[in-house]
Amino acid sequence: MSRIRLLSEEVASQVAAGEVVERPAAVIKELVENSIDAQSTRIEVLTRRGGISLIRVTDNGIGMDRNDALLCLERHATSKIRSGADLASIHTLGFRGEALPSIASVSRFRLSTREHGAVAGTEVLVNGGKLETVRDGGDAPGTQIEVRSLFYNLPARKKFLRTEATEASHVEHQLHLLAIGHPQISFVHLQDERVAFQLPAAASLRDRIRDLSGAELANELLPIPEFETEGIRISGFVGRVGLSRSTRQQQLCFLNGRAVENISLSQGLREGYHTALMKGQYPVTYLFIQMDPAAVDVNVHPAKREVRFRAPSEIRDAVATAVRAALEGDRARWSSTFQPGQFPPRPLAHGSATAYAPSPGLPEPHPLLQLPETPNRDSIAAPARNPTSPFREPVPAPYLVTQRTQPPIYAPPDATHPHTVEADHADYREPETEPAPAPVPETFRFMGVLGKLYVLMENASGLVLVDQHAAHERILFEQMQSRMEAQGVPCQRLLIPQTLQLAPRDADWVERNLETLERAGISLEPFGAGTFKLDALPTFLKSEDPVQLLHDIIDELRETNSQGARLRMGQDMIAKTVCRHAVKANDTLREPELVQLVKDLLACELPYCCPHGRPTMIQISYLELEKKFGRKV
Repeated sequence: MSRIRLLSEEVASQVAAGEVVERPAAVIKELVENSIDAQSTRIEVLTRRGGISLIRVTDNGIGMDRNDALLCLERHATSKIRSGADLASIHTLGFRGEALPSIASVSRFRLSTREHGAVAGTEVLVNGGKLETVRDGGDAPGTQIEVRSLFYNLPARKKFLRTEATEASHVEHQLHLLAIGHPQISFVHLQDERVAFQLPAAASLRDRIRDLSGAELANELLPIPEFETEGIRISGFVGRVGLSRSTRQQQLCFLNGRAVENISLSQGLREGYHTALMKGQYPVTYLFIQMDPAAVDVNVHPAKREVRFRAPSEIRDAVATAVRAALEGDRARWSSTFQPGQFPPRPLAHGSATAYAPSPGLPEPHPLLQLPETPNRDSIAAPARNPTSPFREPVPAPYLVTQRTQPPIYAPPDATHPHTVEADHADYREPETEPAPAPVPETFRFMGVLGKLYVLMENASGLVLVDQHAAHERILFEQMQSRMEAQGVPCQRLLIPQTLQLAPRDADWVERNLETLERAGISLEPFGAGTFKLDALPTFLKSEDPVQLLHDIIDELRETNSQGARLRMGQDMIAKTVCRHAVKANDTLREPELVQLVKDLLACELPYCCPHGRPTMIQISYLELEKKFGRKV
């Protein structure tokens, strides 16, 4: 007896609908994408009870005649492609011809459409996949689709829907994605007869983001400089260092106008933000990628959210490079505040030691930073101070940072504090042989140190706080990283070489990347089928089980690109190393040392965060202070 039977058309439609129509937000995604493909300039979406009761999408697109209105409800009927070759050059959001028949099979469906210039339109009613009525319609040019009682004929499927509030939040998120991906289109969202948002056509992407997420977020976004490589063009915005979320919800990527998800994009963002994000945090990004449709496969899943790249490493490298360029470009925000100029710190006695000094590299095997004992200041003869001079005697470079226009503000003298104003500034005098320096525009003014950790500065915008420990971490980290790039990673030979047995895929990857691993300080050589001999490891990697450590390293490096693999592996260890040797919270620095610390920090590629992603500098504007004191609301 035969056991295989053909499913009825009704059941087959419901099975297919399960791949396309997961929840009301999926319905809205498909309908709005069709409206965008129809060249609409205004799209209105109405939902009730989170879209479970009613979804209505109205656009002013090109519309359809009666034949197209009936044909669009047939499975695999589409105007987007004609042959299999067209799948390699998809420029539209929809192309599969499955959405409308799938939606109509699980709802009470109404389609009303009219072409521009046509005398009358067409209205089609479908109930659970069965065509009921076809008649003339008198709606405005464009298309209007109503979806009522979603999953009314699939009670088992309807039980999997969440609460109305949850479904409404998914609907709003989906509309945000579509509105951000197409800022030139006007969007209106009505939720239970209430206007959730009304977005006019935006002149720029930043304007659309500001309309949706507020000016505060929009002002914290950095534009990605114009970047193009290997036919990949990347634009958009990324969040400044310190702007992050605990989930990937605001990590948005658009490929040729389509919101997509792909592991290569996530890896590229992580590489671009490496050492600029705290662990467990994700960046806020609005990443737009334009590339040849033939180089990407969007026909992976009926929902069309997942894509597959022909050359994933190229897209990963491009994203990482573009993001890194945007973050490094943010240096101007601080560099413009701390311009080189004349700074009048107190002079140091000849031969006196400092707690901080610029380091050209990482001494080995000595610590990264030496903190020698400071001589007794009572034994240092300081010159007399001219009481009529508003400035103290200037000192030569490298302590030239900025101009001070008034005497510094310090704490009252304290006999128990070795660095009080009286001890540090007694009896200075104006030089008699050198003329006074020419005035230089003020950029910041040193104010003091809070809690032996936070350096207080004043600039034109307000108060700047610098974490001396985090700042020194960033300086030492970039010095060590530059040394690794120039000289390679120092390695140490194992007393007894270890053998490493790898799975076929891991073994193939290692064979293709032996040179990269060698430059990373890992010495491997083939030792039989799927077996390698481990001779050396980087000196900063300490482990009682080198084989297990190498397994972990390979797993980590396989997720990165070969260009940055050796640096990525070492960066985490460098960050831990410099943390131990950087200036600590209770290390008292004198003013010239603090000035040099700020100068060296501003010379870094990413001066505004430490290698662990914590901020090094915080700006508190006058507006924030005025709000705190009730001067403004």
